[in-house]
Amino acid sequence: MALDVSAPPAGFLDFWRERHVCTLTTLRPDGTPHVVPVGVTYDPDERLARIITGGSTTKVRHVRAAGPEGARVAVCQMAGRHWATLEGIATVSEDPERVAEAERRYAIRYGREPRENPARVVIEIALIRGMGNWPETAGE
Repeated sequence: MALDVSAPPAGFLDFWRERHVCTLTTLRPDGTPHVVPVGVTYDPDERLARIITGGSTTKVRHVRAAGPEGARVAVCQMAGRHWATLEGIATVSEDPERVAEAERRYAIRYGREPRENPARVVIEIALIRGMGNWPETAGE
């Protein structure tokens, strides 16, 4: 089911607040998908998903290779029969304030501070679409 990522149903948002390993799909230069496990945070108010990672990772190279307009990507998580996907345009930021905000949100979602990494960057995904089959909450 598709949804408005800036006003998601409660169950969808709750599912993205639970601790789940996610996947990030980027495209290699030959157009084939590169799928890796990541931690993701979702901010519907900003229509933004964030991933903290090292600046020299393959996923960062794929996003940067797309140029300043950003790269089309998808993040997905699943738990049993429930799943949720967010799609959008990814860019990479080295800005210390943006990285710190991503680290803060990661610590909240995953219940632990990320390990120290002076080469850390944040992949920010400007969200376009969300979809999935998430657990319902009362009132949905």
